[in-house]
Amino acid sequence: MTDALKRLSEEGVAIWLDDLSRKRITSGNLAELIDQQHVVGVTTNPTIFQKAISQGDGYDQQLSDLAARKVTVEEAIRMITTADVRDAADILRPVFDATDGQDGRVSIEVDPRLAHNEHATVAEAKQLAWLVDRPNTLIKIPATMAGVPAISEVIGRGISVNVTLIFSLERYRAVMDAYLSGLEKAKERGLDLSEIHSVASFFVSRVDTEIDRRLDEIGTDEAKGLRGKAALANARLAYQAYEEVFSSDRWNALENAGANKQRPLWASTGVKDPAYPDTLYVTELVAPNTVNTMPEATLEATDDHGEITGDTVSGTYEQARADLDALERLGVAYDDVVRVLEEEGVEKFEASWNDLLKSTQAELERLAPSEG
Repeated sequence: MTDALKRLSEEGVAIWLDDLSRKRITSGNLAELIDQQHVVGVTTNPTIFQKAISQGDGYDQQLSDLAARKVTVEEAIRMITTADVRDAADILRPVFDATDGQDGRVSIEVDPRLAHNEHATVAEAKQLAWLVDRPNTLIKIPATMAGVPAISEVIGRGISVNVTLIFSLERYRAVMDAYLSGLEKAKERGLDLSEIHSVASFFVSRVDTEIDRRLDEIGTDEAKGLRGKAALANARLAYQAYEEVFSSDRWNALENAGANKQRPLWASTGVKDPAYPDTLYVTELVAPNTVNTMPEATLEATDDHGEITGDTVSGTYEQARADLDALERLGVAYDDVVRVLEEEGVEKFEASWNDLLKSTQAELERLAPSEG
């Protein structure tokens, strides 16, 4: 038996689970994954919560209490989701302590309807950090044009952040710049930089889905030969950018003041195309000081038959750039692809949030005590 997840951890990849539900918490499953499958963090998003709350009866008691208090549906959702995040954070606290705060973290996202409103995003991030009230929380903020300055402001207030929905290399550089700016603000305010952490969630599989679709429309042999290469190339060049920024003089000054590097996090690592190996976005993105957040199916697949062969990112940059250049020559416009993906990403989370509002409202009405 090869312990692929153990090897992955030893290569410097932190394994986080991209899922959370009350059942996973109360059944002991989350604790089991931490104990047996090297899981050291959890990420959530509106889609994950919508699925969790709409399935089973694990939330009935809390929903019944909230209905009796006649709270708004928005307040109900925040009470439910922050309760799950708080409980998961408590389960992961030993990992947090053992890794000096680097891992053992749980992410919770700001309301996706605020993605294009900088000031509301900052206010929501502060509120979520206060509501969850655990040191091992990360507040997720999307890397939209409005989100980038919000990230800087939130980091500057000493709140740890998971930057989400990053698709382009240009936006990723803006995110890293926002993190450094935030640390500089925090330093000016006299905050302890060693307590501020961040990850930058660079999305992977969706890039192949969108670019492969465009390649299939072109239909030539050359186009077919480039299928399945774009997402890895994009992510590997992101890691190259990370290495550059976090070896700069600007970074060194912050590191000397106690700051932590903002780790790249590979998100959307479940393979969408059955023609590709189901562990593709794990085994081909092994690099030191990264995070891979996996849906459970990808975690199980990696555990079962993932082949970890060491660092698969360093030394690939020239080929990665050549692959993206080849796509441009074929007429697959990178800038358009990443724009579409960001817009779709925000829209999907908004749609999940609206579904969550509807299903939670229905549950509140179903469980409301009869008048009299």
